[in-house]
Amino acid sequence: MRTRSHHQARLRPRSSRQQQLPFPDNVFPVPQDARDLLAHRPAREHLLAALLKSSEEAVVAVSPDGTIDTWSVGAERLYGYTSKEMLGQSLTRLLPVYEALRLEQLLSQTGDAGHPVELVERLHKNGSRILLAIRRSVIRCDKERAEGILEIAQARNPHDAFWLPEEAPIRRLMEQVPGLLWTTDRNLKIFTHWGSGLPAAKIRPGSLIGRDVREFLGVADPHATPIAEHDSALCGVVSHLEYAWKDSVLELRVGPLRSASGQIIGCLGAAVDITDRKRSEEQAHYLARHDGLTGLANYREFMDRLESEVHRSERSQRSFTLLLLDLDELKRINDLQGHLTGNRALRRLAGVMNEHCRSTDLAARYGGDEFAVILIDSDRGMAEHVARRIEQRLRSDQETPELRVSIGVGVYPDDGRTSAELIEAADQRLYRRKEDLKQLRVSAS
Repeated sequence: MRTRSHHQARLRPRSSRQQQLPFPDNVFPVPQDARDLLAHRPAREHLLAALLKSSEEAVVAVSPDGTIDTWSVGAERLYGYTSKEMLGQSLTRLLPVYEALRLEQLLSQTGDAGHPVELVERLHKNGSRILLAIRRSVIRCDKERAEGILEIAQARNPHDAFWLPEEAPIRRLMEQVPGLLWTTDRNLKIFTHWGSGLPAAKIRPGSLIGRDVREFLGVADPHATPIAEHDSALCGVVSHLEYAWKDSVLELRVGPLRSASGQIIGCLGAAVDITDRKRSEEQAHYLARHDGLTGLANYREFMDRLESEVHRSERSQRSFTLLLLDLDELKRINDLQGHLTGNRALRRLAGVMNEHCRSTDLAARYGGDEFAVILIDSDRGMAEHVARRIEQRLRSDQETPELRVSIGVGVYPDDGRTSAELIEAADQRLYRRKEDLKQLRVSAS
C-alpha cells in the first residue's frame, strides 16, 4: 500500500477557478508549480511533497476546527517548530491573543475568494514575535465543500513591510515627513517607523525596531503620559497631547493600528517637535502679561492674580496683603533730566521691589508711576515691614536722582473681600501717606 507523507495530509484541491491564488509577483511570490499542483493533485502528489520541503515560504494547512494538517519545511524555518511538534496542534499556538478571534472568523467563512495579503504577527518558538505577510485561501474538496484554510506566509522586514515597489515615491515622501511616525504591537514594541526624525535624537532608519516605546520615550510608569495614551489606543481611543521629551516639546498623536479586518493589532504614533513654537508662544504670553520697560507683571496680570488670590483666600480663610506704591516726583525727573533718566528710575524701583518679594509674591507695574505688590499669606505687620525695607533701600541707594515712594497697604479680609475694596483701601492710605510727606517737606522748608 502506498503511504502518504505528513506534508500531504488532508491537503485537498479545489477547482482550478477557485484554486488560483492571486499573489502579485512583485509583492509575495508563490511558485507557479505549487498552484498547478493544487489543481492537479492526483498526478503530482510526490512533487507537492518536494515543493513543501523546498519552498522558502511557510505553507500551513488548517482544518475547519483550527488543527494544523500540513507543515512545510519553510514553516519549520520561519516558526522554529518541527512538523512533529505542530501537526495535530491548534494554530492558536502561533497566535498572539488578539488574533484568536480573527482565526475563528476565518475558519467560519465559506466564501471562495482568496483574501488579500495581510500583515500579521505570529509567535516564534523562542517567544519572540515575527511580522509576516500572509495570503490565505479556502481549501475545497471536489464537491466544493470547505476542507480548511491554506496559509502561505513570508517574513517581512518591519521597516519595508508596508511598501510595494510601485509605492517607492510614497515611501521616499514618508521618510522625509517632518517628525517621526511609528507603529507598535500590542506589547508596545516598535516594529516600524518613518520620518526625518526629531532634532533631540539622531534616529537612523530601522534603529527603533524592536525597542519598547516606553524605553524610547523614557517613561517607566505605565500609567504616565504618554504610555497611558498608548494603552488607550489599544482600546480604540485617539489621543492628542504635548509631551516634554529630553530638551524638547513634542506634539504627539496616538491612536489604534488596525489590521485589514479591522482588529486592533497595536498603536500608531506621530511626533512633531514643537519646541520653537512653544518658546514663541511662551514669549508672546510673557510679553502680553508683563511690562516691557521694567519686566514686572503688567496691569492685566496683576488684576488676574489679585482676583485669584481673593478666591483662594476666601476658600482657605487665610489673609494676604496688597501694597500700592507711587514713585514720587517722576514728572519732575522727566522734565529736568529727561525720559531716559525717568525710565532708569522706574527700573531701579522695580529692582528694589523684586529684591524684597518672595517667589510666591507678585510685583507689578500698576500704571505709569504706580506699582503694586501682592504678598501671599501675609498680615498687616508683614506688609508694613516690607514697605519700610523698600523705602530704606531707596534712601540708601547711591545712584542719582534720589528716589522716594509713597506706599499704602490693604489687608484681606480686614479692609475688604473684593479686589476693588482692597485697591480702594490701599489707595486711600497711599494718598494720606503722600499728603503727610508733603506736609513734612513744607514744615522742613
